[in-house]
Amino acid sequence: MTVAYDVVIVGGGAAGSIAACVLAEAGKKVLLIERGKLRNYENSGHRDHLRNHRLQEYGFNTGPEIDGNPRVFIDADGHRHIVKPYQGNYNANAAGMGGGTLVYGGLAWRFHPDDFRMETIYGRPAGSSLTDWPFGYEELARWYDMAEHEIGVSGDGVGDRNAGKRLRDYPMPPVAENRTTERLRAGASGLGFTTFTPPLLINSVPRAGRSACIRCGSCVGFPCPSDGKNGTQNTVLPRALATGNCIVMTETVVDKVATDINGIVVGVDIIQREEDGSVRLERILAKVVVMSAGAIETARLLLLSKTRREPNGLGNNNDMVGRNLQGHYYPTVFGLFEEEVQDSLGPGVTIATTDFNHGNDGVIGGAMLADDFVLLPIILWKSGLPDDLPRYGLTAKHFMRDNFRRIAQIKGPVHEIPDADCRVSLDELCLDKYGRPVARLSGTTHFETVRTANHLLEKADQWMRASGAVRTWGKQQVQRLSAGQHQAGTCRMGDDPAISVTDSWGKVWGHDNLFICDASLHPTNGGYNPVLTIMAMAFRNTTHIAELV
Repeated sequence: MTVAYDVVIVGGGAAGSIAACVLAEAGKKVLLIERGKLRNYENSGHRDHLRNHRLQEYGFNTGPEIDGNPRVFIDADGHRHIVKPYQGNYNANAAGMGGGTLVYGGLAWRFHPDDFRMETIYGRPAGSSLTDWPFGYEELARWYDMAEHEIGVSGDGVGDRNAGKRLRDYPMPPVAENRTTERLRAGASGLGFTTFTPPLLINSVPRAGRSACIRCGSCVGFPCPSDGKNGTQNTVLPRALATGNCIVMTETVVDKVATDINGIVVGVDIIQREEDGSVRLERILAKVVVMSAGAIETARLLLLSKTRREPNGLGNNNDMVGRNLQGHYYPTVFGLFEEEVQDSLGPGVTIATTDFNHGNDGVIGGAMLADDFVLLPIILWKSGLPDDLPRYGLTAKHFMRDNFRRIAQIKGPVHEIPDADCRVSLDELCLDKYGRPVARLSGTTHFETVRTANHLLEKADQWMRASGAVRTWGKQQVQRLSAGQHQAGTCRMGDDPAISVTDSWGKVWGHDNLFICDASLHPTNGGYNPVLTIMAMAFRNTTHIAELV
């Protein structure tokens, strides 16, 4: 068989579509394989408030398919549960071209310079696998800049006094404020917190032939009606296709990474379903394979791809693939005000502080804190009501009717402390619709993560009360498995093959032509939304790959 492509990329999300663009524009022949559909606002299926990627229990407006795609979740007591994609412990990423960037809110944070050297600053807590990144902020600075300008970010580049050095400001001004902003700014000022408008991958002005944000009431979890939300599906993917060097296969499942008799990577095997319902495998040959399927599915595919040389999966002779699974705890405080503070105009995130990302007494790391995206009534009903309020009857209905527009929230993604026992493995007893072992998720976060999360919960509550809230509420954090839409860490990069899966470029140890390009690589996941870091890493690493092919 002849080699059909220079590079095959598995997964068309935040990193995969950037990889396709960089490589195709470098003249490489690229195949981009995505298990989901190519969607936009018009063909995204359900656009009601019940079915979206922020509220999954009623179904999705993207994917994955609910039937035939279970996972196994092991709870803190060791009990085994088979879960479907709409259940919380599944930890589903959006499946579709653009991945989560089709439906995300688009918070576009650079990691704090200290996020790259957590072990150096804090040491390694007992029972943790906390480590430094193999490089620092300075290595990523120009790639952050590229991501901000190539994809499109609005924001205030000089507002964050705790950020790393920048080459230039964002390409667009910040998004508009809302009724909550002024109150939270006054509260923060009274406490001595510094605040600014957070960066968003959203057009605050028309850009690149697409409209600006129209401030609809349902931003995060939904495709954008004005196409003003900047995902990879509407920015870099069209550029990749325009070269004529990139072919896209959607609704296509990769069975495993293909290898020859010597265990050398030669491409991928894809699953094709025939008209009679039968399934056959087709092998696609390529010089290089880039895995970009998300931290859970990338790890699963490596574990499924066994050879005589690597009987436990590619890159897994040291039992590192799948370990150090991370996500983000999100301590959240809701505040009830005497007057209306919500106008339901999006996108909703208008004010943030990074004063608590580091330098917190008695805890490790920290988080940025911000108001949240415009709140749908069903989201408040499902996840934001006070614990002492009934979830049914007139009391609950009157609370929603009288108070929905009087409620604000503050939240932030905590920099988690990784644990090697929090992991993705294969469950041989539970198979997907193609007869393959599914991902099994087990373990919990480190107790230091819980300590940090509750510290941030107190800071958010302090801020909300100082802003004039007459009542506040939030949930104390406990140890649990954390992954979700910010899943990371399962194929961490490093300098030592004994404790990492790849080198600093994402090249899997022991393989010259197998790369990983998603948040699986992150040794730690920062105290911010990670998507801009995923994008910056994709620009950096695939520029390097293009020089090798």
